[in-house]
Amino acid sequence: MDPTRGVLVLAATPIGSHTHASPALREALVAADVIAAEDTRRLVTLLRRLGVVTGARVVSYFEGNEAARTTELVDVIAAGQRVVLVTDAGMPSVSDPGYRLVRACIDHDLPVTAVPGPSAVLTALAVSGLPCDRFCFEGFLPRKPGERRARLAALAAEERTMILFEAPHRLHEWLLDAADTFGPGRRAVVCRELTKPHEEIVRGCLAELAGWTADGVRGEVTVVVAGAEPVRAGMGDALDLVASRVADGEKLSQAVRAVADLLGISRKELYEAALAARKEGE
Repeated sequence: MDPTRGVLVLAATPIGSHTHASPALREALVAADVIAAEDTRRLVTLLRRLGVVTGARVVSYFEGNEAARTTELVDVIAAGQRVVLVTDAGMPSVSDPGYRLVRACIDHDLPVTAVPGPSAVLTALAVSGLPCDRFCFEGFLPRKPGERRARLAALAAEERTMILFEAPHRLHEWLLDAADTFGPGRRAVVCRELTKPHEEIVRGCLAELAGWTADGVRGEVTVVVAGAEPVRAGMGDALDLVASRVADGEKLSQAVRAVADLLGISRKELYEAALAARKEGE
């Protein structure tokens, strides 16, 4: 990481006592040019309890001002300053403010990193720029190619962001299999040596990442893969479900309401289509 270049640092804060804060968190707060906090009053309390004195400019960054403040912080980072983002407790961006700012930094080709912590899973998810609201951890997939491809096939329709581990010497074949199974255009991020001196975070589609790893990589690797796009059921599928529920003794109106809510389609349109289908069958 170029120390002269601006950077966004995601800094997880203790979810319990302030005594659990790591030396790395203290160092990050001291080194910041700007600290963006979900609640500035809580930040001041944390700084006092940690005995941290910082000359950083402190600004608020919460749900109500994220849109406007994101633009400001991106400009600050682009100007070469170090912005540390903290939330009230836990990892920024994971069910807390931060995703919008991470995404904006990525869009402006600005570096994003995180304070070292105990888990590569949340760190990789938070810096990935992929949706953080729903995710799953899959760990290491099977080593044997056939078993690995079968597991990937089972994950192809998973709509949540996926976090996985892989050994560096198997990463290229892993990405080729993933591109073949999920589609070459599926977005993904390879995080190598997270929070270490040679940290590298590479974003792209699976096909691009497979090409990038063709000559091999080194170090600990965490892969984050975007979930599948939701498949919206058609009216024919909805009518089949309604017919099945009616055949089981449910009233048409109740069946329509349940199926429409399940599939996220118009109750009125589904009811009219179900009546038309019933008349055709008489």
